[in-house]
Amino acid sequence: MKYDAQDCRLVFSQQLTPTIYDFRLQNSALAAITKPGQFVQVLVPGKTLRRPISVCDVEGDTIRLVFEVRGEGTAIMAQTRVGDSINIIAPLGKGFAIDPNKKTAFIGGGIGVPPMLYSAKQCGGNAIVINGFRSKDAMILSEDFEKAGCRLIVTTDDGSFGIHGFVTQPLSELIDEVDMICACGPTPMLRNISKLAAEKGVPCQVSLEQRMACGVGACLGCAVAVKTDDGSVCYKHVCKDGPVFNSEEVAW
Repeated sequence: MKYDAQDCRLVFSQQLTPTIYDFRLQNSALAAITKPGQFVQVLVPGKTLRRPISVCDVEGDTIRLVFEVRGEGTAIMAQTRVGDSINIIAPLGKGFAIDPNKKTAFIGGGIGVPPMLYSAKQCGGNAIVINGFRSKDAMILSEDFEKAGCRLIVTTDDGSFGIHGFVTQPLSELIDEVDMICACGPTPMLRNISKLAAEKGVPCQVSLEQRMACGVGACLGCAVAVKTDDGSVCYKHVCKDGPVFNSEEVAW
């Protein structure tokens, strides 16, 4: 497959928290083919390597990116002004396989919450969303999930909002209601969700967070260990073979 870089116009920008920004990029051609769970590679001025950002949502001719400033590159990106052009390679990766007729739990942790919005919107009233944050101050996108008709549950590590604890607590109470689980967040969270899903026999897809460089499988920098049919372990690339994998495939 050939990956072409394209310019998009930034048509909306909002700072959601001290470190998290909400961008809307206008490009009708890319918006039409972007699927839930995919990501884009953003060219940052002055930087050689692009920054991988998950797709939060697609609305009309715009692609929505909600990202966290974690270093110099994303800090530069956050300064982009409405009307400016942003060069991206998109859409990249394998997204979630979603059946809108199945009751699905969409689980996000921290900055793993944004890609669950577009994914959960595919199920509407059949979506149960469980979002976990460090605290109330770190919460994002709750109104967006509710507007989409999702059943929303929020957990916080410090108990400042919603359920005091981790996302696995409400999931364990609701797992008998769902036909599928889709999750994105820190590896320990995904590992625990996968274990619970396996115990209950519920199919589970996880979007892995991994450092990337090229984003198209050429540099081999985002390898992840996966199980083979004979029980041995091989390596696949999160950018090209993922970022979404069946949880039982991952060698946790």
